[in-house]
Amino acid sequence: MTWITDIAALEALYPEPPSQAARDKVTPHLTPAYRAWIERARFCLLASTGPGGTDCSPRGDDGPVVTVLDAGTLALPDWRGNNRLDSLRNIVADGRVSLTFMVAGAQDILRVNGTARLSVAPDLLARFDRQGRGPRCVIVVALAEVYMQCAKSLMRSRLWQDGDQSAGLPTLGTILQEITAGGIDGAAFDTAAPARNRQRLW
Repeated sequence: MTWITDIAALEALYPEPPSQAARDKVTPHLTPAYRAWIERARFCLLASTGPGGTDCSPRGDDGPVVTVLDAGTLALPDWRGNNRLDSLRNIVADGRVSLTFMVAGAQDILRVNGTARLSVAPDLLARFDRQGRGPRCVIVVALAEVYMQCAKSLMRSRLWQDGDQSAGLPTLGTILQEITAGGIDGAAFDTAAPARNRQRLW
């Protein structure tokens, strides 16, 4: 195995500079067009880093996955999950985050880099109230970079064009049964999962 171990060797492997468009598309805040794009996104991936390593967590909602507080600030409610707190621990310890936004059918991907803090301000929590249910905290992201990622990865994968590709995939129940050597009944877990998840969406 031959490894690249320094920046000079890496840059020698990619001698062509970024295109002018690749440089021009990066802004330190939301432009009107970037804001319109991000407000259509119901799904994103939240990447964080901390003393225990890195984490990448899927986040989704039935409307915009984040709320735009202003051109430089996003609010992401922490809806109910598995209580591992991987992302939240990283944010408290480090704060550096990246968000990758995807919109079903769109070939482009919007990316955000910035720093995050966790807020429990009552007025902010109240913005996400759903009939008496709300997040325990809100991830507030101060933007450093906003830019579109080119369409090549989605074009290569045909993610939106090839329809449902999930047939035959192992379920979470199957995976848990395998890992626990039968300690968890996978079929029972999968049967109960839809109702359990619906009760814990928010």
